[in-house]
Amino acid sequence: MKILLPVDGSEVALKAVRLAIELTRKGLQADMVLANVQEPASLYEMVMAPDPQVLENVSEGAGVYLLEGAEALLKQAGIPYECEVASGDPGHTIIDIVERFGCDMVLMGSHGKGSLRSALLGSVSQAVLHAAQVPVMIVKPDGDDAD
Repeated sequence: MKILLPVDGSEVALKAVRLAIELTRKGLQADMVLANVQEPASLYEMVMAPDPQVLENVSEGAGVYLLEGAEALLKQAGIPYECEVASGDPGHTIIDIVERFGCDMVLMGSHGKGSLRSALLGSVSQAVLHAAQVPVMIVKPDGDDAD
């Protein structure tokens, strides 16, 4: 089994990674795919950047940085994983990653560190839940019973 773990640096995303580790400790045979999706550059950023490659490098670096905590957890647990940093609309891009990597499941946090639109019942997790052709498990933040 291959599980996609979308990570944005939030505590609830790391909680999802910890749950995936717990499931493997209980016998689930799984490889993990860690993914971070960077939203496209704003018009302001595109105008201000002297070179489009600069924006791409900054976006890639931010994605790699945000994956570090999850990578450390999986390394410590001895669980095989792959990493992907992508750019685009988070919901659609996560679905693309599921298909590209042949994932059997998505395990993700309900709310992350996205833009204001992500404040609405975790719009990214909701988009993935509705569009995915594989099972999606949503992890809620500690003490969150509003959802």
